[in-house]
Amino acid sequence: MNLPNRLTVLRIVMIPLIVLIYIFPYAQFGIYLPVLRIGTVNLPVLNLIVLVIYLIAAFTDMLDGKIARKYHLQTTFCKFADPIADKMLTTTMFLLFTGRGIIPAVPVILMVCRDIIVDGCRMIAAGNGKVVSAQMLGKLKTVLQMTAIALILLNNLPFELWRLPVSMVVLWFAAFISLASGYSYFSQLKDDIFESK
Repeated sequence: MNLPNRLTVLRIVMIPLIVLIYIFPYAQFGIYLPVLRIGTVNLPVLNLIVLVIYLIAAFTDMLDGKIARKYHLQTTFCKFADPIADKMLTTTMFLLFTGRGIIPAVPVILMVCRDIIVDGCRMIAAGNGKVVSAQMLGKLKTVLQMTAIALILLNNLPFELWRLPVSMVVLWFAAFISLASGYSYFSQLKDDIFESK
């Protein structure tokens, strides 16, 4: 297994670690993590710990792609696992936030449904011998999702100091771009989807 593949696997392995750290019942074991006070905003240290691990995982996403392209190490496993690892990471974070009532469920549902539809389209295309590469809208969607997650973990700092709901704006914009990119994939492959044999 080459280095880009190992980085992809590392990203997948980090997901349950993030979940465990985020939902662990610390108080039941007498563990009380401090909360930082920045202006009028509370920022739990737990969020910062999760943010660091999340940023490391997100960094491996950028790194594995660069290494694979530079040294021509693209493999079938990488093409299969890399987008799945990205979606697992972002979807897990959004589900954790939704479960705690930090963000609304609607944008998360929209993004998850889009991913399911796009994956279905790609499966149909693969069955017809076509390889559908990531589009610019899809890449923008991923950047917006990762930015939203980081801002949510930071309790919208520094923008919360001025009561600017930037994290929610970025989240909804990510959902909108997600739908737009999903429509783009669907339009590109509609002949394959509705093909009659």
